Amino acid sequence: MPNPRIYTLTLASVYPHYITKAEKKGRTKEEVDAIIFWLTGYDKEGLANQVASNTTFEVFFNEAPAYHPNAEKIAGLICGYRVEELTDPLERKIRQLEKLIDELAKGKSIEKILRA
Repeated sequence: MPNPRIYTLTLASVYPHYITKAEKKGRTKEEVDAIIFWLTGYDKEGLANQVASNTTFEVFFNEAPAYHPNAEKIAGLICGYRVEELTDPLERKIRQLEKLIDELAKGKSIEKILRA
């Protein structure tokens, strides 16, 4: 059963935590952004607009210009959930993004993170 809280979660409330997590491990905001751009199809301006407008994750993903087809290759455990087993589409997309940020923080190369 999906967590109803995720439907009110905003990108602006989580995005700074993604950056902090990456920077604590010697990675950069630009790498976090590159992951988001790859996954969603947003560009720098589009991402900035979504953060500035306090968009929910639901709207953020629904308005994504081009959700990457290789997102289905994102698998593994994040926050106690197996990404590939999640049935709620929104929760799955949020956890996919979290998994990519986690891989970045763990030192994985951008090429491998982006399933190139």
